[in-house]
Amino acid sequence: MNRRFALLIVLSMVLGVGVGWACNQFLDPGQATQAADGLSIITDVFLRLIKMIIAPLVFTTLVAGIAHMEDAAAVGRIGAKTMGWFICASIVSLLIGLMMVHLLQPGAGLHMQTAAAAAAPGVASTDAFTLKGFITHLVPTSIVDAMAKNEILQIVVFSLFVGTAVAALDNKAPAILLLVEQGAQIMLKVTEFVMKLAPLAIFAALASTIATQGMSMLAVYGKFVLGFYATMGLLWLVLFAAAFVVLGKRAVPLFGVIRTPALLAFSTASSEAAYPRILDALPKVGVRRRIVSFVLPLGYSFNLDGSMLYCTFATIFITQAHGVHLTVQQQIFMLLLLMVTSKGIAGVPRASLVVIMATLTYFGLPEAWIALVLGVDHLLDMGRSATNVVGNSVAAAVVAKWEGELDDIEDQDPDLGGEPAKLPA
Repeated sequence: MNRRFALLIVLSMVLGVGVGWACNQFLDPGQATQAADGLSIITDVFLRLIKMIIAPLVFTTLVAGIAHMEDAAAVGRIGAKTMGWFICASIVSLLIGLMMVHLLQPGAGLHMQTAAAAAAPGVASTDAFTLKGFITHLVPTSIVDAMAKNEILQIVVFSLFVGTAVAALDNKAPAILLLVEQGAQIMLKVTEFVMKLAPLAIFAALASTIATQGMSMLAVYGKFVLGFYATMGLLWLVLFAAAFVVLGKRAVPLFGVIRTPALLAFSTASSEAAYPRILDALPKVGVRRRIVSFVLPLGYSFNLDGSMLYCTFATIFITQAHGVHLTVQQQIFMLLLLMVTSKGIAGVPRASLVVIMATLTYFGLPEAWIALVLGVDHLLDMGRSATNVVGNSVAAAVVAKWEGELDDIEDQDPDLGGEPAKLPA
């Protein structure tokens, strides 16, 4: 199914480029614009569907995830070390993405035609942002109003309170917890349905863009894709360096055993597809299974290094392409926003699109601008999925090392099914 979907994505990209080129070459500018407007209906519907699922998706998945975090509280020390590593890794990923997109300037000089009409209100509204305004804006006066307006940060704050309250109750409020869990499952299924329309939306986005901008857009997309993968390569080097500092020479076999899970995540564009392989691979390099079983689920919820790097890179690329400049203060706010919102929809197909759209909306920019990256999103999703696998694997090994739970490979006890024998730290 994944291969078939990937093939549909590729075919939609090729067809979109072909149709866009034909419209640009054989129609006069007015007709090409009309054709692009007609095609954009498909993209607009797809984006509205994504916008439709943001609020219930974030609320249900985040509440359900927090409500089940009693193990982190019970383990205490391990949970604190794990979350500390996740936060540091998230900050590094976001900063690398921000630094490289400014260095490479993949969207500079593009000046999309809609920028003149749409950018001004957003820029004017973001200029008024202050730290006080940002902090007070976090707290909703009404959760109904926040959901109606898709105020993602306010929804996250409310979800944190609800999830923590459920986890603090002795009986875990089983009826409410079951309702939230079922709601999360329903919204994940709705998201799956929506994402099945991605090939059609990709075709329309590419065709409409190239119809009006010409084949020169392919060079822009090429620069964007290559720039992202170069940035991702830098993040991999940082992760390897961090692993080498903590683990020493043990970092080499670690990267050896996670090669197959990373390739699986890359080929399927799904880090979840590689989850069973990582569970099986990490104990083979001495990471005790109880550490793996604790760190990986948290990592898949809170440590999406590739996705966060992509969110900063893509968001700034979009603003560059539309001639919008964010101040240093606004970019700091953006990093905080991305760091928080990326925790609420982990494991969701194409979650980065939802996060980027919410970020654009927060800064008063048209969410329709996300169509600029929609056409090549699948190519980039492959890379960020593999990066998520690498980041979580390194995190598990590092926490195991800190806890004295990383044993020599040759000392594993085969009678324990791959579980290492207990050795002194």
